[in-house]
Amino acid sequence: PQEEPELREGEACQLTLGNGPRSHGRATQDDGLWVWGRPLQLVDSITEAVGTCPGAIVVSGSHGGLSAARFALEARPFLVVFNDAGIGKDGAGIAALAWLVPHGIAAVAVAHHSARIGEALSTWTDGVISSVNAVAAGLGARAGMGLREWLQPDLSDNPVSGS
Repeated sequence: PQEEPELREGEACQLTLGNGPRSHGRATQDDGLWVWGRPLQLVDSITEAVGTCPGAIVVSGSHGGLSAARFALEARPFLVVFNDAGIGKDGAGIAALAWLVPHGIAAVAVAHHSARIGEALSTWTDGVISSVNAVAAGLGARAGMGLREWLQPDLSDNPVSGS
């Protein structure tokens, strides 16, 4: 299993939102982009998470295929969210979920009909979980749950920060 990076409030990391950097330098709870005490990254492509903030919760707009899994592993998130992209032949659209289990990375996919593929903000605001890996199931993720409702059940109407 993956060695979990230690994150502390104020630890340096790059938080991203949508198509570009949200902030560089220090991330604190005051940024409003923290879930379960971890930085929340919204990245349209999982490739944007590589080298930015190990241990984060990464919500991507990417499909959940094996190529995306490799980038997710390189990014070392605590949890990664993909789009199931219609799941496809032989489950190719969600293959990353099972592939990440031996590395200790929680992973879920949202249904392609619930969120726009390639748009992290849509995944975060509208995504409904369609598939989960065993690590994410251990954290309470279940198919049919709204992504935001699972991660922050007490969120207000603010689609990003919950404030």
